[in-house]
Amino acid sequence: MSFTATIKTLLLASTLSVSFTALAAAADEAAKPVRGGTLIYLEQQPHTNLYPPAGGFYPNGGVLNQITDKLTYQNPKTLEIEPWIAESWTVNAEATEYTFKLRKGVTFSDGTPLDAAAVAKNYDTFGLGNKELKQPVSEVINNYDRSEVVDPLTVKFYFKKPSPGFLQGTSVIGSGLVSLKTLALPFDQLGDATKIVGSGPFVVDSETLGKELNLKVRDDYDWGPAKQEHQGRAYLDGIKYIITGEDSVRIGALLSGQADFIRQVQAYDEEQVESQGYKIYAAPTRGVNNSVVFRPDNPLVSDIRVRQALLHGTNSAEIISTLFSANYPQAKSIIASTAQGYLDLSPKLTYDAAKATELLDQAGWKVGANGVREKDGKQLVLTAYESPPQPQNKATLQLVAQQWAKLGVTLNVLAGDAGSKTVDDLDPAKTPVSPAMVGRADPDVIKSQYYPKNRDVLRQKGGPSDKVKSFVDDKLNGLLEQLSSQPDREKRLAIAGEVQNYVIDQAYAIPIFEEPQAFAGAPYVQGVGFEAVGRPSFYNTWLAEH
Repeated sequence: MSFTATIKTLLLASTLSVSFTALAAAADEAAKPVRGGTLIYLEQQPHTNLYPPAGGFYPNGGVLNQITDKLTYQNPKTLEIEPWIAESWTVNAEATEYTFKLRKGVTFSDGTPLDAAAVAKNYDTFGLGNKELKQPVSEVINNYDRSEVVDPLTVKFYFKKPSPGFLQGTSVIGSGLVSLKTLALPFDQLGDATKIVGSGPFVVDSETLGKELNLKVRDDYDWGPAKQEHQGRAYLDGIKYIITGEDSVRIGALLSGQADFIRQVQAYDEEQVESQGYKIYAAPTRGVNNSVVFRPDNPLVSDIRVRQALLHGTNSAEIISTLFSANYPQAKSIIASTAQGYLDLSPKLTYDAAKATELLDQAGWKVGANGVREKDGKQLVLTAYESPPQPQNKATLQLVAQQWAKLGVTLNVLAGDAGSKTVDDLDPAKTPVSPAMVGRADPDVIKSQYYPKNRDVLRQKGGPSDKVKSFVDDKLNGLLEQLSSQPDREKRLAIAGEVQNYVIDQAYAIPIFEEPQAFAGAPYVQGVGFEAVGRPSFYNTWLAEH
């Protein structure tokens, strides 16, 4: 039996088909939330690792958001930081000391207390990493020094330099709190969801790695975000995740009543879903936009004129109108218009094929006999791997390739599941071009993307790759360090603007669109929530009669 056939069998065994009339009627009912039922949730990809700082990968975050809690809660509408496990907090003027008072009576699902000692151990691990267990440092925590357990319900954190993004960092998916037993496991064992013990409203019941994950409600849960109306246990009895890679199978299962909720709805399927009375959820990610980035260590793109030419030779409006919908706004900077510190830099991002041609000519790249530009015996042939988690990324890169081909530049797009991708992507000589994006509702997200000790999308010397020969941008790195350590809000946002301008002026990135996380749900699925960067929360979700 094929994988798709197996998934279809699972789906049919999980639920019964329902009529569209019943669905529409359920959607119209103004009923109070009811307890019970299992949400059938189809996920495009399996989770990889559930060490909380790895939650930036959306399938990971989609699980962690249900089984872990955070110190604080970021209101997705106002972006204000609100109490959750922490009842209150104080921050000194320099943003080098943070003190949190914790709620009483909170426990992990194994019965151990979520107290100051547990919180301290979580953040010592996230902030410093654990080399012995190969647990990496969280990209959302900067300048971390140490923790101090003041009393059983009070924990204090100290930083070597100001860390103004830390408070918001306590609210993100990468800061989910897990038990001491979980933190004692090596990183490579944390892909097994059954070993993740959190304090969240759901707990892991069973897992078939790479295929299916079952969560069940935690009946004694009683510590949701303090300002939410709903407190106590979640309404659902459980959540069944089924990994379903094919877009058409997920859509078909939803529309036939075999699934209740699905992730990664492509723009071309939105009309079909909405026309049958189902709902599209396009939660914004509020971070670094979906972009094409360059690795200037590669001599083919080391000349700023080449990068500028390709920036002006990329028609983002055409890409969006061809492949996407209104849920994918055209990018006007490297960060989204909903992001903190955003500047509209669209005058610097104009599509201008004549200017692009002129810049390539100035850089000495002349059109050869086969239509591809040449210089010093080399052709201007570039390579990029597609990123399957990003919506229609292969099609996006292929359209970029068509646009660049008009300039005499070849872009070869390789499969995102190629076995050599991980190694090749670290080598600028092999991948001078790459797709990139990252979501987080704080200016530190820019540092996460570009800083060599974080995601290092430009591939700088001193980052995780030992293949970089010489490229480093001390000015950019200095700005990123200032961004993450400036306690004055206005000054910090000004630095965010300076970085946006600098990245575009250097043509390190070509922003394409503001990326949402696109989901679809049946009309009877009520109360779905999303954190500030688009990962679903099913704590308030319930199933109306259908």
